[in-house]
Amino acid sequence: MEGNCHYLEGNIRAKQRVLYARELLKEVGLEPERLGMYNINASDAALFAQACNEMTDIARRLGPNPLHRKGTREAKQEVEVA
Repeated sequence: MEGNCHYLEGNIRAKQRVLYARELLKEVGLEPERLGMYNINASDAALFAQACNEMTDIARRLGPNPLHRKGTREAKQEVEVA
């Protein structure tokens, strides 16, 4: 299905961008698996559901963003109030 895009080569360019973004994730210390790309025909609901389930499983396995500090929002609110 790669290359079979309504926008000619749109999914090929998108794949390149996703690969680049995955490299950026690695550089900041996040797992590149947090970002995925699937080429799915609009009429293939079963494959779409499968892709959603796969990404959900990956997100659950990896857990929350380890770079997000707990309490950041609360700390920011305290600073704004003061």
